[in-house]
Amino acid sequence: MKIGFFFSLLLAFFIIFSSNFGGKHPSKSSNSTYIFPSTDSLSEEILGEILFNDPILSLDSSVSCASCHIKEYAFADTVPFSKGMNGSKGKRNAPSVMNTAARESLFWDGRAKSLEHQMHFPVQDGLEMALKFSQAVQRVSHHPFYSKAFQKVYRQKPDSSTIVQSIAAFERSLETTNTPNDRWMEDDTLNGRGLTPQQISGRNVFRSEKAKCLDCHFTPDFTGDEFWNIGLFNGKELNDSGRFSITRNPQDIGKFKVPGLRNVAVTAPYMHNGMFKTLSEVIEYYDNPSKFIKNPINIDHRLSKPLGLSAQEKTDLEAFLRSLTDDQFASKFPNR
Repeated sequence: MKIGFFFSLLLAFFIIFSSNFGGKHPSKSSNSTYIFPSTDSLSEEILGEILFNDPILSLDSSVSCASCHIKEYAFADTVPFSKGMNGSKGKRNAPSVMNTAARESLFWDGRAKSLEHQMHFPVQDGLEMALKFSQAVQRVSHHPFYSKAFQKVYRQKPDSSTIVQSIAAFERSLETTNTPNDRWMEDDTLNGRGLTPQQISGRNVFRSEKAKCLDCHFTPDFTGDEFWNIGLFNGKELNDSGRFSITRNPQDIGKFKVPGLRNVAVTAPYMHNGMFKTLSEVIEYYDNPSKFIKNPINIDHRLSKPLGLSAQEKTDLEAFLRSLTDDQFASKFPNR
């Protein structure tokens, strides 16, 4: 983790966020005052973290980025569909925003090409934060803390560019490399710090032609930033067309972005619709999609027949996936 991220954790004991121009939260009583940290040692990343946690970017100042991207769960959510403005549920599962610094596209349908670009979508989405971005800029620029903070960090008033730049800087700081798999790859395996024998067996399954996991989940973050149809579209109860909604290319019907797998053990539920509650369910699905979904449309040919994984291979594979959990989460969720 970057030093700035650790330092920002210290600020958590002092930061209580404001959501309107006067420094009081409109959903609280009029005498509820919120205190912001000093700007003396403020960095771009810490400023972005403050905004990430501040509901000032939502219409009624009740929803923040952190409402759906929960730090304790690797900045993912714990429900299939997050709740936004007035309790409205989103249309897709909220993915983790960790390990996104190298991503070529974002969202399940790949509509955003950068972390800066993606910020506009949740703020303006009527089911999420429901605020015009021009209004968000006005709120932030008129806020006494932010007007001073942006002068400190960017030497200018807040605008549409610096607001998304600060949040993107914070999100880019959320890279994780302290996992048993990383240590094993670096031969740092003393005192059981690397992979267990079972996890090594699971890694071999992951990389095998039989399981085919590595076909889609490669690179250090275990994603190639590609889009594939794994059988979760049938035009009936499963009618989210995914990438097709952006490209309008019939070949993209039912395709979704391949997510990275770092910290995957703590980011349940899984898939774009959150239909699987556990890693075991996910593995069972990939082993034989037809047991779960009948007559999927445009499913990738690699999943057209069962993989035929044994019970031991499935157990070992899950053990390997858990080895991708960063130490900061492994201690909190040892059984997840």
